Amino acid sequence: MKMWKSKKALSPVVASIILIAVTVAVSIAVAAWMASLTTGQMQTEQIIFTGSSWGSPSGTTVPYILISVKNNGASDLSIAEARVDGSTAVTYAPLPLSKGSSTTLNITIASGFTRGVQYSFTVLTSKGNIFGPYVQTAP
Repeated sequence: MKMWKSKKALSPVVASIILIAVTVAVSIAVAAWMASLTTGQMQTEQIIFTGSSWGSPSGTTVPYILISVKNNGASDLSIAEARVDGSTAVTYAPLPLSKGSSTTLNITIASGFTRGVQYSFTVLTSKGNIFGPYVQTAP
């Protein structure tokens, strides 16, 4: 095989160095992108239901339920609504809940809660996130 003396090419060492440099640059860019995705998800809202108690029963209906909720997320949030079986029961203007703190929601419906019936409660935040359902049966 005849070698061409007039043809110039990249040395294998230089080509390897360029390949490694490009790979490192791309991996740094991907790592930064993944870190930005993770940081965004760490800022999400999180509400947990910690308990409930029903209002004093009278007759066939119960007038209200008190539901305790806690902000278990990474930042402060605002509660906008409490829903019973998917329908808005209480609208808040907005109810702030700082990180790590708890509050009690007093939820009523026009017809009252019927004894022995199971109800599904959800909470909607000002950002539009829905938490729940928290299912309870009226006493």
